[in-house]
Amino acid sequence: MSKERVGVLVMSYGTPESMDGIEEYYTHIRRGHAPTPEQLAELTGRYERIVGGVFPLRENTNRQVAGLQAALDASSPGRYVCYQGLKHARPYIETGMEEIARDGITKAIGIVLAPHYSVMSVGGYIERAKKRAEELGVDAAFVESYHLHPKLIEALSERVVNALKGFDRTEPLKVLFSAHSLPQRIREMDDPYERQLLETSSAVAERSGVNDWAFTWQSAGRTREPWLGPDILETLRETADSGCKQVLSAPIGFVSDHLEVLYDLDIEAKAEAEALGVRFARTDMLNTDPRYMQTLAESVEAKDEWQ
Repeated sequence: MSKERVGVLVMSYGTPESMDGIEEYYTHIRRGHAPTPEQLAELTGRYERIVGGVFPLRENTNRQVAGLQAALDASSPGRYVCYQGLKHARPYIETGMEEIARDGITKAIGIVLAPHYSVMSVGGYIERAKKRAEELGVDAAFVESYHLHPKLIEALSERVVNALKGFDRTEPLKVLFSAHSLPQRIREMDDPYERQLLETSSAVAERSGVNDWAFTWQSAGRTREPWLGPDILETLRETADSGCKQVLSAPIGFVSDHLEVLYDLDIEAKAEAEALGVRFARTDMLNTDPRYMQTLAESVEAKDEWQ
């Protein structure tokens, strides 16, 4: 491995920097089409209901990028320089790659703060970063997934074990692993997303000693085409109907506290569980857990060595 500096483009979905930035953010998600006043009011309302508002959500990603930089510095001092690139907010993915080139770095490795690959999610990040890298003359390689990295499984499993301590283990209990839904057509594309999520779920369940578990989906987009299901709200109803009144939510498809966790699970799913008479709790998110930072760092280093 040469001693030249390597730019590490850390990519994430992005979130507004403040309440004032929600409309611009939503417009970008909608490919330049401004949301209707009703759509904007609904999304703004969701952010307002999250304790602490928007800012902690943005800071989560900033801290993860800093945490990865620290982990890389500890194992390979001076070799890697981390940059941030967001899908729907500033700094955009293309901006991050431009900053790498502007700093005179000609080699880059991209990694997404999402363990599971889909051509419609992580693949889209990589496509944008690769296109800009080629235009700038930067030699770029990408980590596509790390869904079975031992340290990731260890960190997720510990969270399940800790959360289970708050339940009555003498009564029926089900663990619901979840991730962001995608359009159903990915199944026709031999996309690995669903398989990888089930592999992670199975590995975490086995390490945690969990026998009664299921995988479910959440946070589906509101488009005309069908999305992967069942949704967690539907799964909660089915679980309650089966006589199980205790559910632990383990959103393994997400790595930090953000809207899909703090609203979709902590507010929406929790309210549904309460209405069903189901005791509901959620595992803590990874955020800057040292083992997650090491997972990212080792994945970057492995890609560097492979090149």
